[in-house]
Parts: sequence; C-alpha cells; structure tokens
Amino acid sequence: MAVEIMNRTEEASGVDKETLYMLGGIALVIVGAGLVLSNSTVRRYLGQMGLGNFASAALPDLERYFRLRSM
Repeated sequence: MAVEIMNRTEEASGVDKETLYMLGGIALVIVGAGLVLSNSTVRRYLGQMGLGNFASAALPDLERYFRLRSM
C-alpha cells in the first residue's frame, strides 16, 4: 500500500516538474524575442524586409486595451 502511494506521488511530481519546465521555457522564449526585437538594428532589418515597426503598430491597440480594462 505504501509503495503504491509513493509511486503516485512520484508520478504527479514528475508531471508538475515537466509543466514547470515547459512554462519556464515559454517565458524565456518570450523574453528573448522581446530583447531581440528591442534592438534598433534588428528593427531596421525587419523594416527593410517589409515587416514594419511592430512597437508603433501595437501601441494604439495596447492603449485601447488598458483604457477598456480600467473602466
């Protein structure tokens, strides 16, 4: 009986640990992309490729979102 309880606990903590690693990896990817896109050289190259300036395009939408949220 005690062995079965220990096995269940080990399996549950393994799944929790994998989920934590996955969420941590996603957070690192988002932070890394933000750091790369904040570089002026990268933004200039993206502008030359026709993708434009992401920050100026997204700011009006973010401002509108925060105004609606504050209501």
